[in-house]
Amino acid sequence: MTGRSTSIDKTYSTAITTANKDSQTLKLPDGRILGFAEYGSPTGKPIFFFHGFPSSRLEAAGILKLVKRQDLRIIAPERPGFGLSTFNARHRITDWPADVHALAMHLGLSRFAILGGSGGAPYALACARTLPAEMLSAVGLLAPAAPWESGIAGVPRSSRIAAFMGYYWPASLRVITAGVVGLCRWLASTTFVTRRIDRWLESDKKESATQPTTSPDTSTTSKTSSSPTTSPTMSTQETRTALLRFVFETFRQGTAPMVRESQLLTWEGWGFPLDEVKYDKVIIWHGVQDGQSPIHMVRYLAKHLPHCELRELEGETHFSMAKHLGSILEELVPSD
Repeated sequence: MTGRSTSIDKTYSTAITTANKDSQTLKLPDGRILGFAEYGSPTGKPIFFFHGFPSSRLEAAGILKLVKRQDLRIIAPERPGFGLSTFNARHRITDWPADVHALAMHLGLSRFAILGGSGGAPYALACARTLPAEMLSAVGLLAPAAPWESGIAGVPRSSRIAAFMGYYWPASLRVITAGVVGLCRWLASTTFVTRRIDRWLESDKKESATQPTTSPDTSTTSKTSSSPTTSPTMSTQETRTALLRFVFETFRQGTAPMVRESQLLTWEGWGFPLDEVKYDKVIIWHGVQDGQSPIHMVRYLAKHLPHCELRELEGETHFSMAKHLGSILEELVPSD
């Protein structure tokens, strides 16, 4: 490892943690705070999950809610500025492996798998490019964002407009997004919206209770709750609180982190050529009907990675891929 990565071999500061496993922090060598969550078995097979865009560490809770298998230890670090992690306006995707290495060393992990979901996929590839191959037991990309150099035909117009604004008028995009988030926060606090959310959650819970316990993929549940952080045993009010926490945790530090990551994922680029990712092998699972990350872009990604296998799932979209998590995790980290 070179450049910034050389600092990761230094002694790490003591982790600052809360009582909750989903809200832990680690002080990095350069003084920044890295937020992360842990789910599952403390002695299970470790998988680092990189959340989508924009999102937070809380997204990873959905993995264990969607699979029956319990012998997994899901570790979900947050990228700079999201949730609890310190924002750095100059951070790049190529800086991420050093943060992951620091967290792995703190947790005493010498070998682990990586799964990058959606906008977390480029960060997973950065790790596959930089971290020692013997440290990684597997690398997978779930419904990945793909480089815009592949051609953006089919990318939603709203995403293209937001990316254009983020690159050329970032301050304007920050203000607009902050206004939208602020309005949503206010609406979520009103009695009218609170009651509507509660009725929806109660209806969702009743529907879930009538569904079969398993889907054709026997590793997954056929029906999931409305939020990856909720539980069937929660009251409606507790479920609403957890749901809103999940939604707004992304913007705990404002909207600048989202704008910065938008730049990195689109026009500014990932900061490394795909042919430098020598890790053997990277597995991609992607829905052919994905409207957020069109399949032609992902095929370009797979074609330019030296060691890659692309699993195309017919009929699946960006958001329906979750029902295959059981089989995906089984392939990524096989049972003994």
